[in-house]
Amino acid sequence: MKFGIDRLLAEPQLRAPLHGKRVALLAHPASVTRHLTHSLDALAASGDVKLAAAFGPQHGLRGDKQDNMVESPDFADPVHRIPVFSLYGEVRRPTGAMMDAFDVLLVDLQDLGCRIYTFVTTLLYVLEAAAKHRKEVWVLDRPNPVGRPVEGLKLRTGWESFVGAGPLPMRHGLTLGELGSWFVAAHKLDVDYRVIEMEGWQPEVAPGFGWPLGARDWINPSPNAPNLWMARAYAGTVMLEGTTLSEGRGTTRPLELFGAPDLDARRLVAEMHTLAPHWLHGCRLRDCWFEPTFHKHAGHLCAGVQIHSEGPAYDHAAFKPWRLQALAFKAIRRLAPAYPLWRDFAYEYEHGKLAIDVINGSPLLREWVDDAAAAPADLEALAAPDEQAWLTERRTHLRY
Repeated sequence: MKFGIDRLLAEPQLRAPLHGKRVALLAHPASVTRHLTHSLDALAASGDVKLAAAFGPQHGLRGDKQDNMVESPDFADPVHRIPVFSLYGEVRRPTGAMMDAFDVLLVDLQDLGCRIYTFVTTLLYVLEAAAKHRKEVWVLDRPNPVGRPVEGLKLRTGWESFVGAGPLPMRHGLTLGELGSWFVAAHKLDVDYRVIEMEGWQPEVAPGFGWPLGARDWINPSPNAPNLWMARAYAGTVMLEGTTLSEGRGTTRPLELFGAPDLDARRLVAEMHTLAPHWLHGCRLRDCWFEPTFHKHAGHLCAGVQIHSEGPAYDHAAFKPWRLQALAFKAIRRLAPAYPLWRDFAYEYEHGKLAIDVINGSPLLREWVDDAAAAPADLEALAAPDEQAWLTERRTHLRY
């Protein structure tokens, strides 16, 4: 199969509208061709694309920033001699001076299919800036590695943030190109928007179900996104960032496992099976031990649970990572009602709100966890209508 960048390079007629225009590229380390050449280098070598600037999202163009809220500076690219502007430094939205540097912005970002992944919000911000400054935006499309499934509560009005660009569910099931089309329609943006579509993407085909396993190399789109299995779990495990539990940062399997020094992992898994065994289908849970080398509980032995979505037990349609992680929180509350679960800090620069609420786009999930009388069916009653509504809303934006 071909990603958008591969088609743009291989088909001169696709590049023809760029002739004579100043081109900028928004990219990160996973922005590579099928031959693993970075898109910036490949475009420069094409001979007919006039590169004028580049942009880096969270973690930077080079992907060198390990943790959240670690900013990247602007710099001059030493090879191509163009400015590289950071959209996760002094600003999150491109400034007028940045927009003046180009005519067409190519967006080549590998997404993980989750609302909270900040590249989604960065896309919205550049689309809004492009509409204001009359610039073109082209998305060079890439796979949603977790495919088409939809899961989770939609973000509520007033809870928009850098990890919540709009009323999307946690797992949206769109490619970045499709998301851009939804943003243009939902925000009524008057912008010249194009998608260089992929060729041969089959999101329902095993074993990848969204990611072309065996056909393309996995490059970390962010430092703690090391493989497809992490991407599959991420729509649930990302909620751990709003808790005192380790999400496995500082281990070799970040965001595939969770735990803490004072957790009884076996009791926890047993309680999850008691509460809602149907929410645990499609994967295997294994109690384990790990010691983070940095981040939460660094240097301390943690009892934990690993979510296995890479083996024969994986069922793409049945796997519900958001429900699974929510169930883990609920089980902890039932086993230890006073457990200090929620982490109170300024998450992605949002002050005065609990991080878990910012992540979920409302307090609804936290309130369900903390309500001793609330059952799994009550969360299902909240989430299922949101999911059905999104399935209908996104239909006109599907391209594959």
